[in-house]
Amino acid sequence: MTIAIGCDHGGVELKQELIKHLEERGITCTDVGCHTAESCDYPIYSKKVTDLVLDGSCELGILICGTGIGMSIAANKVKGIRAALCSDCFSAEATREHNNANVLCMGARVLGAGLACKIADIFIDTPFSNDERHVRRVGLIE
Repeated sequence: MTIAIGCDHGGVELKQELIKHLEERGITCTDVGCHTAESCDYPIYSKKVTDLVLDGSCELGILICGTGIGMSIAANKVKGIRAALCSDCFSAEATREHNNANVLCMGARVLGAGLACKIADIFIDTPFSNDERHVRRVGLIE
């Protein structure tokens, strides 16, 4: 599995922790940046991740900013992306099962690395349920 991962300046450290964790699990990470704590514009990195998810280069995406909110807003502007801002394990599982979310957004100033890694694991490992009602609802979103 290949995951596209990106962040703004507020998420650089957490992104590095997540990449290390995911690679230890045997997951390939395509890191689109940013790579420094110098101020930058998060929509640029959101677009890079969503493009890779949409073109099939990566199965899922992860976006990180200070709160996760800006990345979530930017990603959800892209047709075909269902980005979910998650700060707990239940939401990460439910959004994959029910919404077939394809991008996980998290806040580096909200979550510690341990919880962020657990949320990412659950998001990645949980399949879409394919229940008729969820398929119908995702279709209505699209």
